Amino acid sequence: MDVDSHPGRKATISREDIIYAALKLVGPHRSVSSLSLREVAREAGIAPNSFYRQFRDTDELAVALIDLAGQSLRKIVGEARHRLTTRRSIVRSSIEAFMEQLRADDRLLHVLLREGTVGSDAFKRAVDRELSFFEEELRVDLIRLAALDQVELYEPALVARSITRLVFAMGATAMDMPREKDPELIEQMSAMVRMILAGSRAMAERGKAARGRAERNRAR
Repeated sequence: MDVDSHPGRKATISREDIIYAALKLVGPHRSVSSLSLREVAREAGIAPNSFYRQFRDTDELAVALIDLAGQSLRKIVGEARHRLTTRRSIVRSSIEAFMEQLRADDRLLHVLLREGTVGSDAFKRAVDRELSFFEEELRVDLIRLAALDQVELYEPALVARSITRLVFAMGATAMDMPREKDPELIEQMSAMVRMILAGSRAMAERGKAARGRAERNRAR
């Protein structure tokens, strides 16, 4: 008898079925890297050898999960940013969207937050790649908002990196905290992000003033 025809097992399975079976097993205290092939196959309702029809191994599955998590979060946070126009509301709405996703049932954000610290080098590279996508999209938005506010930012790419890494680090801490702490964390993260932005604007103004003095000195 074909192992895939075992009672209770699915005859066909997609990559998405396996991915979502794995997501059911991960959480705040369980990383993708700790999952076994047999464990995922059992959760998906398939024979272990059926797993190999979609993924070479659990490492490839973990990278697929990281990519899916990044895509999902970028879409959610991006939509939150583009619904609003003021810098203050965008900061807060983006962080609120991040925290909502952190508490979501699909646990996708947990994958990004956990694998960046406890996963293999391959997983960490995959997480870093997803963070770089966030940073680039945020950089573009920061430049757009600065233009609307008629202000300059010092090193927008570095500002975007600072904000992204801060929020993800705080998110990793929040996973182990009760949901009741979320409003306090959102306030703290929002304040920290505004501090970064204020510092960047101040540095840009100082640079602009220094260039003006240098030009006046040359003109003498």
